Amino acid sequence: MAYDPGAIDAALAAAVGDEPALIAELRLAFLDGVTRACTQLAAAETVEQWRTAAARLRGLSASFGAVRLMGLAALAAEARPGDPDLLAKIRRAVDAL
Repeated sequence: MAYDPGAIDAALAAAVGDEPALIAELRLAFLDGVTRACTQLAAAETVEQWRTAAARLRGLSASFGAVRLMGLAALAAEARPGDPDLLAKIRRAVDAL
């Protein structure tokens, strides 16, 4: 899976045009949503909670072109809840955003 550091900004620019303030606001909203989904993933106590959080993370990532994070979220949906290695990879991918 490739990571394109400009993919999120490019997706936002395509959606809203050349509006730097709006792009910045939407980027912050995206990062807030991703952070909440990651928190829910880490706190999941059941398979259903884990898969719901993984699906939310995957959807957000797909919407904003975060390909690596989307791939990791897809892996999470099939992984055992609380997988520490996968959670660490997801955290690193979020930090890279």
